[in-house]
Amino acid sequence: MIPIQYDGSITIPVAILAKELKALLGDSTPYIVTAMLFFVAVMSIIGTALKPESLMNRPFIKGLFIVHPAWVVTRVLGFIFATMTVFEWGPEAVWSEYTGAIVMNELIPVLFTIFLFAGLFLPLLLNFGLLELFGTLLNKVMRPLFTLPGRSSVDCMASWMGDGTVGILLTNKQYEEGFYTKREAAVIGTTFSVVSITFSIVILEYLELTSMFLPFYFTVVLAGFVAAVICPRIPPLSRKPNEYIVENKDRPQEEHAKNGESLLKVGFNKAAYRAQNNEGIGKTIKGGFQNVLDMWLGVIPIVMAVGTVALIFAENTPLFHYLGLPFIPLLEWMQVPHAAEAAQTMVIGFADMLLPAVIGSGIESEFTRFVIACVSITQLIYMSEVGGLLLASKIPVRFLDLVIIFLQRTIITLPIIVGMTHLIFWLM
Repeated sequence: MIPIQYDGSITIPVAILAKELKALLGDSTPYIVTAMLFFVAVMSIIGTALKPESLMNRPFIKGLFIVHPAWVVTRVLGFIFATMTVFEWGPEAVWSEYTGAIVMNELIPVLFTIFLFAGLFLPLLLNFGLLELFGTLLNKVMRPLFTLPGRSSVDCMASWMGDGTVGILLTNKQYEEGFYTKREAAVIGTTFSVVSITFSIVILEYLELTSMFLPFYFTVVLAGFVAAVICPRIPPLSRKPNEYIVENKDRPQEEHAKNGESLLKVGFNKAAYRAQNNEGIGKTIKGGFQNVLDMWLGVIPIVMAVGTVALIFAENTPLFHYLGLPFIPLLEWMQVPHAAEAAQTMVIGFADMLLPAVIGSGIESEFTRFVIACVSITQLIYMSEVGGLLLASKIPVRFLDLVIIFLQRTIITLPIIVGMTHLIFWLM
């Protein structure tokens, strides 16, 4: 999870491995994924409708394929969209380069490969004391700032500096095991799961702003920090119950150093105890493969279905144009050039984070393109990836929650971003 310099950019080792595998698989990934989605759709129909004994007696397999009927429909829809996109069948609105093709050819290959390595290595992050150590050391920082336990610092850093999808996978696993309450899991998943630094550079390339990476990323971090302080303290996140879905006797108490003991020693003792009680290499490997299957079979169909639908609305209806109209006077008041053109990009990012850059790339003003780049990153909730992942996970957020949080983050971060942009361009 540690950010490193690689091939001229900053990334994390898991993302490097995923990138190499993606290159190795090449154009075969969409076909592999489509076959997998067919298997998931068929097994979900059989499992949910018939509940065969062979599935019912295996808790992990049962959890994969016996799901709510709404998720069965979504999985079937994901397979249908994948098939139409790969073979370019049916209405072009489904499989065009700005709808289904974005999800299947650009997003899904990244998720497919990163889930493999992140899932396999996740037990190494969870089971050997790292979270216990950082949880003890950083509790005094995370609680007052973000209303979160100290152990969440590892999730937050993995999400913010590394890759949001890895952070959601990590957070969901911790939530299912009873280490986070419903409110804590929802806060982490919707507040810190930002896109990777590498993908941020893609946005800058689209908008021809790569030379401004440092002021861009400083602005994103500042605006994101303010949003991370405010959003957990207002509804809907503040109204999520502080309760665990399962009891976990291994859940560490947030105790402080006492009797002259240093905080580092307390954290190290907790970490050592956690590592000592690990169940062995066999269980670790098995847990890794279960993580991979859980994400491959449970999440990718949802992302394919939800992401494609969101992009179809974005590309083929005036919905996002009308939703962006209230931002025109706000942007004009903040003296943002080409406010009418920029307004649509303020909301279309909910469908896909790349769309604001695609639409904004034609705007002449470099100032406006800089604002669009920063806003598209700090909004964080977009249905083609993070939104779809959150809905497919066990983290307790609904679609309406995501809409509200997206708008909150936009309203909170926009004045900060525009103010910083004015300062940056004045200094230039």
